[in-house]
Amino acid sequence: MLSIFLSSDRAERPFIRGVLLPVVLVAFATLAMGAGAILWAVNRSNDISAERQLRTTEASIRAAVQELAQQQEMVAIWDDAVVELNKRPLDLKWVDANFGVWLNKTFGQDEIYILDERNEPLVATVGSSRVAAEEYERIRASVSDLIAGIRGAPESLHRAHVEDLATASYLKTGQAVHDAHLLELNGRPAAVSVMKIIPESEDVPYPHGREFLLLSIRFLDGSFITHLSEQNLIDGLRFSSTDTPQLGEVSVPVKSDVGHRIGYFIWNPELPGDRVLRSIGPVMAAAAAMILLLLGALVRRLRHSTKTLERTVLELKASEAQAHHLAFHDVLTGLPNRALFADRLDHAIAQMKNGEQVAVMMLDLDRFKHVNDTLGHHAGDSLIQEFAARLSKLVDGEVTITRLGGDEFAVVQTSEAGSDAPQVLCERILAASTQPYDVIGNQVFVGVSIGLVLAPEAGLDRIELLRKADIALYRAKGEGRNCYRLFTPEMDETINVSRVIEEDLRAALATGEGLEVAYQPQISQGGTVVGVEALARWHHPTRGYIQPSQFIPVAEQTGLIVPLGEWILRQACMASRRWPDLFVSVNLSPVQFRLGDFASRLIAIVRECGGHPQRIELEVTEGVLLEEDGRTTDALRKLREAGFRIALDDFGTGYSSLGYLHRFEVDKIKIDRSFTQSLGQGGKAATVIKAIVALGHAMSITVTAEGVETETQRNFLDTAGCNEMQGFLFSKAVSEEQIVRLLSRSSSNRAVHYANTFPARSIG
Repeated sequence: MLSIFLSSDRAERPFIRGVLLPVVLVAFATLAMGAGAILWAVNRSNDISAERQLRTTEASIRAAVQELAQQQEMVAIWDDAVVELNKRPLDLKWVDANFGVWLNKTFGQDEIYILDERNEPLVATVGSSRVAAEEYERIRASVSDLIAGIRGAPESLHRAHVEDLATASYLKTGQAVHDAHLLELNGRPAAVSVMKIIPESEDVPYPHGREFLLLSIRFLDGSFITHLSEQNLIDGLRFSSTDTPQLGEVSVPVKSDVGHRIGYFIWNPELPGDRVLRSIGPVMAAAAAMILLLLGALVRRLRHSTKTLERTVLELKASEAQAHHLAFHDVLTGLPNRALFADRLDHAIAQMKNGEQVAVMMLDLDRFKHVNDTLGHHAGDSLIQEFAARLSKLVDGEVTITRLGGDEFAVVQTSEAGSDAPQVLCERILAASTQPYDVIGNQVFVGVSIGLVLAPEAGLDRIELLRKADIALYRAKGEGRNCYRLFTPEMDETINVSRVIEEDLRAALATGEGLEVAYQPQISQGGTVVGVEALARWHHPTRGYIQPSQFIPVAEQTGLIVPLGEWILRQACMASRRWPDLFVSVNLSPVQFRLGDFASRLIAIVRECGGHPQRIELEVTEGVLLEEDGRTTDALRKLREAGFRIALDDFGTGYSSLGYLHRFEVDKIKIDRSFTQSLGQGGKAATVIKAIVALGHAMSITVTAEGVETETQRNFLDTAGCNEMQGFLFSKAVSEEQIVRLLSRSSSNRAVHYANTFPARSIG
């Protein structure tokens, strides 16, 4: 560029010295400073990322120690554990199922030992198998001081630590006495926790100071590394006894609690700065070259005033291009916006060839509102940007990704007709979305629901395709979220029917016309009626009888389940006043638990209707317990304190957990009808039912079987020890007046025998 000016005559030299050289020097200085700033920012970003991973790894190592204690408490603070361990001979199958093998399979603990009052091994488990108790000798010396400390030996270095932990409140019951440390066992890093095995209640005596001890070990150089790597997105994580990281790797020393260095965790740190530099480096170089060229043009325009108009035109074009970009791209993510999405979808449909298909995906983040509400809108914006970045990495330039607004995104993909490319992309999006997000210093987890529609099968009109993709998205959310659903014509019809049902149900709730409550008896093991379940029925004035499976889901999706549930409770309470010797079960929806004053409203309704909470049984599904929302826990606690019984419905079909039964103090579990109806058809239904009954009896929980329709089923359930039964063999759901008439014909103590009063399938 300088050669252009050096070839000029001497008259132009003052211009070169006074204008050109200062401009060129300033330009080069500015570019050098900019490049330096970028390199500094890149290095700083890499350092911050490496430091974050170091802190995360150290925290995860320490957390693994405390997790052992939390896992132990599930079985160590337990009446049955104290009783069973004091039996002689010891029931080793029971011990395996509830201690060693169970802790290994459930939580991945590597070695579990139960020690007697003399600190001698009673049972030893290594991996998923029980081994000879002599295996304890391998580690006895390493854990002896830890054992002495929890026994209160004054010479133990851990005694004071145990006394502090005994009064800590971070464990669930506050009863656990334990000590957990990071130790070196046979040259390997290990999280070690020892806990006293004591009863949960005061009904079971035990020798204080001579309790059984539960010793759990998890080695940190085994499966823990894989879990830590996947959980924190750490690449190439490995354990080494020496500090020998390779080029580009970092290491974290692993020290035991007594300060002895065991080894090092080594991995390849995430370097976002390098990725950014690789992405923007060529662009910045091109930009620098462009700046120099523009400077040359500027100087030339200064020399040639006749080119002023041309410069103005170029500037206007640049401004127009920027305005055009902003008009068709989302400001937060840089992705195409709704206007550009519509244009590209129209183009994809118009250019679609024979043998091709166009897939339209509507995406909506799950639990995004929860992130916004708890962490603020800045966190929500950061989450949106991170999700957009993940989407962009999954596709090439042929796929259009759009942010429609809020937490809604859309994708357009063209592929061969009949290929599974759209479904594969949906699966990849689901997998990417479930990885943890680092949002303003917080780790959050969200999912994504996807509605998928294919053209030309679903049509070629853009608006119609978007409507159908939205319907499929609605179905994905209704079927559990964090999944994708492909649009089918049946979905469209379902939406129309649901809309009509919603309108008619609103009218029915306003007038009470057509809505009824039917009651299905629940029979004790001895054959008497002990209670009834209140079930909603709807006789539409023009459509006739509408199945609960049709209108209950609509009520839950639209929020109408709240007034409907309260109406059913009122009817059940008034009916229960006529049956003083029976309990009445009322089903609760997860939607109702989302109301802040839900428990107070239920208690007020029962009091208003003159009912007694002790005769009302509230049935909840496992979905309510899975959320483990603070409002759910508080509501269940208030309801139990008011006298209501809590029953866990459809037990065995979801994520049934012993922990739920302990934590929420359930009074009854109801075996799902799918197991009852599978009896005698092969499979494992009989085994599952026996296991559920045994679990209920072990925890003093009533067990009810639903869907009993044959004498064969009843005989099996009776033999298995099922406390109560319910089904068409005894009675369908009948009206309140029919229940009254049946009870009036019973004996004076109001006990009704099903064989005399409820002939099979003859009522209702």
